[in-house]
Amino acid sequence: QVTLVESGGGLVQPGGSLRLSCAASGSIFSNNVMGWYRQAPGKERELVAVITSGGITNYADSVKGRFTVSRDNAKNTVYLEMNSLKPEDTAVYYCNYRVIGVFPGYWGQGTQVTVSS
Repeated sequence: QVTLVESGGGLVQPGGSLRLSCAASGSIFSNNVMGWYRQAPGKERELVAVITSGGITNYADSVKGRFTVSRDNAKNTVYLEMNSLKPEDTAVYYCNYRVIGVFPGYWGQGTQVTVSS
């Protein structure tokens, strides 16, 4: 069992920045993937950015160049630095942990990000 605790969401103006954090605890395997998905009202949950325990990253095209995913393996924590935020980035952001090759893994409770003037 793995528990994920997210923090860092909130309200920000267009063009602003936010940083999300997600700490994992429990039965953590060393060979894993952690990252972020989001779900806007009326839409399906979609990948934002993920990073493997070895540092390999994958980003949605819509956030490339604006968002950066990183992690601290010693703390089992993943971060999402979001810059140049747009109204279309508004969504509930969910942290995900999974062992590489095993789906769907575990989800955090979600944190709301709202980009609005």
